[in-house]
Amino acid sequence: MSEMRVVGVRVELPANQPILLLRETSGDRYLPIWIGSVEATAIALEQQGVKPARPLTHDLLKDVITALGRRLEQVRITDLQEGTFYAELIFDGGIKVSARPSDSVALALRVGVPIHAEESVLSEAGLIIPDEQEDEVEKFREFLDSVSPEDFRGAQPG
Repeated sequence: MSEMRVVGVRVELPANQPILLLRETSGDRYLPIWIGSVEATAIALEQQGVKPARPLTHDLLKDVITALGRRLEQVRITDLQEGTFYAELIFDGGIKVSARPSDSVALALRVGVPIHAEESVLSEAGLIIPDEQEDEVEKFREFLDSVSPEDFRGAQPG
């Protein structure tokens, strides 16, 4: 299992589909995951440090976990079946809850816990970007710096 970090979210054209990009913290593989527009907005807002006037769903879930006296310890991207990624929320006491990776990552960013991906998922869907394409990663980062939540409105998950 590899620890991952969130590179960011972008909108894939021409389909106008948001994509979450993760990268191994101690490796060269990237993991692209197509996600819904609501989750893309939630991830982008948290990465940009934007605090909404009222809690969004992932903020509410964080508050509920705390109110119930539980602690989220990590998020795991566990499987890929027929193009669909699966994840688990791992709580104190070994409690596991199945979740979508997009919701899991949005929550992990808010709580500040590590994100891991199973080796089988990285073997199947991970991408290595050669050195000559590193400028593409930099362009992606520049895009993330310029993106706003409005850019994600109207996209339908596939």
